[in-house]
Amino acid sequence: MEFRIATAADIPGMSRVRFAVQENQLSDPSLVTPENYREMIGEKGAGWVCAVAGEVVGFSIVDLTEANVWALFVDPTYAGRGIGRKLHDEMLAWSLAQGQQHLWLSTDSGTRAEAFYRKAGWQQTGTAPNGEVRFELSLPAWSSRFQAAE
Repeated sequence: MEFRIATAADIPGMSRVRFAVQENQLSDPSLVTPENYREMIGEKGAGWVCAVAGEVVGFSIVDLTEANVWALFVDPTYAGRGIGRKLHDEMLAWSLAQGQQHLWLSTDSGTRAEAFYRKAGWQQTGTAPNGEVRFELSLPAWSSRFQAAE
């Protein structure tokens, strides 16, 4: 498994993974375009991918302009192998290095993603306008816990 910064060449693979997930599916897939990915990884923040034999099997994207985790998805075929956690941790460490102090995200209630974020230390702060569970995380506090665990 190769973990690295995402590039524009990874967008088709990231999109394939995004549409392969069984939870947190897009209600309207046309709402997330290749241009959205380009903007997120090139202007608003950064992204990371996990590739196996050159194929993207997981990715994460943070939007620093909104202090938001825009995406974190793993191909269901590769679930349970630590890919999501590694992508998560790389994204948070980079965000903290950029001076970001807090991040937020939202995800569907009752999903594996909700359990994942709770286990990673995210705190539920309410409900997003679309009905998803809203979480927030203090990056300095996360970093202190993460470094203490190593």
